[in-house]
Amino acid sequence: MRRTLGILAIAALAAPLAATAAPTVAAPDRAPRLAWHHVDVDTDQQLRGLDAVDADTAWVGGSAGGVWRTTDGGETWRDVSPKGAKGLLFRDIEAQDDRVALALSIGEGRDSRIYRTTNGGRTWQKAFANLDKAAFYDCVAMYDDGRRGLAMSDPVDGKFRILRTRDGGESWKVVDPAGMPPAVEGEFAFAASGTCLVTSGRRAYLATGGGAARIFVSSDFGRTWTVRDSTIPASEAGGVFSMAYDGRRGVAVGGDFEQEDVGTDASAYSGNRGRTWKHGGDLGGYRSGVAWWRKRAVIAVGPSGSDVSRDAGRTWKTFSTLDLDAVQCVAGACWASGKDGGVVTLRH
Repeated sequence: MRRTLGILAIAALAAPLAATAAPTVAAPDRAPRLAWHHVDVDTDQQLRGLDAVDADTAWVGGSAGGVWRTTDGGETWRDVSPKGAKGLLFRDIEAQDDRVALALSIGEGRDSRIYRTTNGGRTWQKAFANLDKAAFYDCVAMYDDGRRGLAMSDPVDGKFRILRTRDGGESWKVVDPAGMPPAVEGEFAFAASGTCLVTSGRRAYLATGGGAARIFVSSDFGRTWTVRDSTIPASEAGGVFSMAYDGRRGVAVGGDFEQEDVGTDASAYSGNRGRTWKHGGDLGGYRSGVAWWRKRAVIAVGPSGSDVSRDAGRTWKTFSTLDLDAVQCVAGACWASGKDGGVVTLRH
């Protein structure tokens, strides 16, 4: 079930047409000061892969092999899709700047790949192709130095599998599984927004669902891990979907993607780098993406809408009913993406 999440209306790659700005999406009366502004891509692909470099530059990845880049705040988008990637599900983008980026496609066996570009997407190198039929890669995350990074697969032989890179994603190597605690039966990660694996400083965090809703933490660049229960309920289609960290503080969101409008107990927060977790406020529904906005403010998105927390995840308020999958915030600007080429920004 998880491996078909979001695989809807897969279409041929769209021609590289510029997208024009659309009207602002008005927020409900309960939070009138916040509103997403459309900067859509001209495609019908679902955009779950997203990374923002700054207020001007962002990359998105689509559900049928498409990758697009903007350097003017979304006013125009350039189709920079890798050759030979048609039909792949790009669920995670990691961008260093307007030239260097990684794109992760998900799926069983060879469908799990990592592409790398150093020239703004004019050409791509296939940096990793999965040859193990038992592996299914969900997320990739780079550290701040731009050289080290990790990618993760659902459990293989009873443990989550970790890849590491030390050369900016040019090459990848499987990490010794001895440092990874065993997975619970039926436990896996959700490739819903590219944020089931994230980094903060020297630490990496991995979120799970299914048989258990837990958060794994590594403080040595992915070599060894500890694991803690979250407060978000686990279910066949539910658990922790996304995380965001700001130093010591962390926020996790999720729910059950088969119950899009139910956000009860769907968030958690930590004030000690993920060592312990507390119940966060209820959300407006299941949420697949979360990002730290500024100071104590956090934004969460999902199919039934968007929520904002101004107290580091303790309470939430819904401010939009727009259907979105992923969100990234940087330098005070938030970007979010979703179905039918939808991309929006929030700047306050």
